[in-house]
Amino acid sequence: MNKRSNVILKTVVTAVLYLCLAAGMVGAKTALERKVDSLFIIASSSSIKYQDLVDPAKDSLAALGADAVPFLIEKFTTKSARERWAIIHVLQRIGSPAVPDLLTALKRADPLVVQRVCWALGDIKDTTATGGLLAVCGDSTWQVRDQAVGALGKIGDVRAVDAVMEALTDSIGQVRKSAAVSAGKLVIAASMEKLVHMLGDEFYGARLSALNSLLKLDTAAVVQTVADSLASANSLLGDLGCRLLGQLGTDRAVDLLRTQLSSTSPDRRAQAAVALVKADPYDNCGYLKTFLAQETDRLVLLKIESARSVVPDEQR
Repeated sequence: MNKRSNVILKTVVTAVLYLCLAAGMVGAKTALERKVDSLFIIASSSSIKYQDLVDPAKDSLAALGADAVPFLIEKFTTKSARERWAIIHVLQRIGSPAVPDLLTALKRADPLVVQRVCWALGDIKDTTATGGLLAVCGDSTWQVRDQAVGALGKIGDVRAVDAVMEALTDSIGQVRKSAAVSAGKLVIAASMEKLVHMLGDEFYGARLSALNSLLKLDTAAVVQTVADSLASANSLLGDLGCRLLGQLGTDRAVDLLRTQLSSTSPDRRAQAAVALVKADPYDNCGYLKTFLAQETDRLVLLKIESARSVVPDEQR
């Protein structure tokens, strides 16, 4: 055999060995994928037949660790809510080892996958995901922004403060809601004025999330900020501000609520009176007694009666 033939033979042998090795690798991946698929069918099943096997199947998927993550990410395009939750639950159990592949998936063009990856990262709560989530907070798809900002709040990394603050003024109500929730989780003092302003937000979910987050900030500062906003032309802000003052229940909050009992707006008077029931169920200050003696609006009186009816007898 001449030298040229030897070279050709070696090349062919090398190529065959490479193809065999590649085929083996493909086979291994296929076997793993089949295993993931089989377990996932059970893990996401709603069948009574498999109800006792659902959690064990999730545990088995989680036991596969990072190797299973790429296959789980591919399933994020599902239209089934049950399957989405199953994926999230498994990724939660895998935990931090799942983060590298999830961060890679954040760069995909499919916003549906990206928003669900953000959701998963938020539930895993690994701070190494912060940078990747910050990178998609300005995404053109509002669902991605929503999930990214929400995930940052769950993770609790202070590097997210600026992104959350910016999202408080997003053009989409659902994003503002997620930002309000995250501002509370991160206890961002600088968000106080924006959150108080959000008490008058056009989106109900954003308003209530802002209220709940304000309860986590400095009480005295919140009361003062609300005090400065009660006269706002946006009646929603003042009305929900009264509810917030009722929940805070400080002496200063009660005094502010008393001033609203003389409002020309029946709705504002009702909001203030109901908040006083919350703050002072015993009516130790006597404000409600005096107010009830002079209030004539039947709807206002009905709202107060309804609020007082749920106060335990021992608090009256």
